[in-house]
This record gives sequence, structure tokens and C-alpha cells, in this order.
Amino acid sequence: MADPKKVAIIVTSHASMGDTGEKTGVWLEEFTTPYYHLRDAGLTVDVFSVAGGDIPIDPRSVEGDAQKEESVARYLKDERLQTTVKTTPSVDQIDLDGYDAVFFPGGHGTMWDYPPNGAIAEVVSQGLDAGKIIATVCHGPACLVNAKTKAGAPVVKGRRVTGFSNSEEKAAGLTDVVPFLLETKLRELGAMYESVDDFQPFAIRDGDLITGQNPASAKKVADSLIEALTHSAKRREVA
Repeated sequence: MADPKKVAIIVTSHASMGDTGEKTGVWLEEFTTPYYHLRDAGLTVDVFSVAGGDIPIDPRSVEGDAQKEESVARYLKDERLQTTVKTTPSVDQIDLDGYDAVFFPGGHGTMWDYPPNGAIAEVVSQGLDAGKIIATVCHGPACLVNAKTKAGAPVVKGRRVTGFSNSEEKAAGLTDVVPFLLETKLRELGAMYESVDDFQPFAIRDGDLITGQNPASAKKVADSLIEALTHSAKRREVA
């Protein structure tokens, strides 16, 4: 019997929303929904963060109606996962060879600390080169912007991708706060960016790269990731 597939989740460590004085971090649903979905499907999941230690959680993602999201409510009762979130190893400590896939949740924090982090770019570049699944949602595709192919081209060039749209950023009132607009950046890098109506679930799989548009897309990305890993396992068994 084959060992369970292993997925590394790498989360932002950035806690401040630019110069606004407001807090940010990971958007909790984008972490908890895939985490539980993957675990419930029998996969092994380990959690890392950019800097290691306590992962900052965007307070807006745990207030009011956010607690009605099933995975968020589950997390708020899950002392074990809460402890995991407070004691993460850094991305520098990841051994990519030990994982079949890497998932990058979003949250506005990612816009500040994913792009300049060399280890993040390396995980994406080496992961795709090795045929591992790279999956990400909402602002998480900020992990892709400085990742290159072996030939030196942006990994997103010529690929179908999605991510938090310019229209959604405008609706959030943060167009002038974020360091760049994700949709615009992905297009500039040569990606074939696609989106649907604001805040509607949407995910794209292009080979070993899976992207989701917004928080509501987290489950779609997780489903696509599970399907990709399951299909890969079955293909190897037949071979």
C-alpha cells in the first residue's frame, strides 16, 4: 500500500497592511479550508511560514460572519492546529523532496513577503521543474511573480492562471494600499489571466499549477489538488 501523499502549506508571515496601521496576515479560510479538506482526504499536511514562528491571521477573517465558514469554526475549536500555527518552521527549512505538492494560501500579507523571498521563488521553480503540484489561491499567486523556469522565463508565462482580480481589490478598497495589483502583475509576466465575477468560486489547473481567484475558491483549489495527486498516484500504479 502506497504511503499517503504529502503536502506542504506555506503561509505568509507579514502582519501589517502597508502604512495603514491595520493588521493583516493569512486569510484564515484560505488556510483552514484546504488544510482540513486535504487531511480529511487522507493526505499528510505540514505547515510552514515565510519567517517561521507564529502565523499572523487577518482579523477580518475571524470576525462576524467569517466564523460561519465551516473550516474557520472548526479551527477555532482545534487546539492542536492552533498550536501548529503558532510554532511553524520557516520556508528555509523545507525539504522539497519530501513533498508531492505545495499549497500557498493567500491573505494580503502575501503581497509583501512572498515576492521578495528567494526561498519561496525556489520552492515554486524547483517544484514545477520536478513535476510537483504547486497550488495557490486569492493573493497567494504572489508566490509566482519572481519564480523562473530553468530558461529564465517567468513560470507563469504562457500559463492559464487566476488570482485576486483588480476588480476585487477595488471592491476591498485596497487598490492604493497593496504594493502591486496581482492581476496586473500576472498579465505583465505573460500569464493568460482569467477571472469570473467578483468573489465567485473559480479555479484553474494548468498542468502542475493550480490557482484560485478568491477566498470562495479555496475548496475548488483543494479539490483540484486532491484530484491531481490521486490521478498521479493511479498513473504510477498502472505503470
